[in-house]
Amino acid sequence: MTYVDGFVVAVPKDKVEAYKALARRAGAVWKEHGALAFVECLADDVPYGERTSFPRAVQATEDETVAFSWIVYASRADRDAINAKVMSDPRLQADMAEMPFDGKRMIFGGFQPFLEL
Repeated sequence: MTYVDGFVVAVPKDKVEAYKALARRAGAVWKEHGALAFVECLADDVPYGERTSFPRAVQATEDETVAFSWIVYASRADRDAINAKVMSDPRLQADMAEMPFDGKRMIFGGFQPFLEL
């Protein structure tokens, strides 16, 4: 089975194009360092729930949309090694300093798949 990192973040609507550009650059770097897949999605049908929802989870405001992303690796060990390389890659250093979203509201984590159909 593979290993997956998942992310949910609120992106200001006026910074969506900057977010897309960052995602393209970052995705290329992750893939170059060995990630099997790098997927970025923008909200299309994510209602604001009464108790829980994607917008609530990241405290999205009216002027923000939600991005849902995941990166697939061959294993947890590969993920750890690839992320170490990506985080030290100079091509992303400026991007990390000026992200087009509030990183404090990003939800992320590593997941061990148990079913792939």
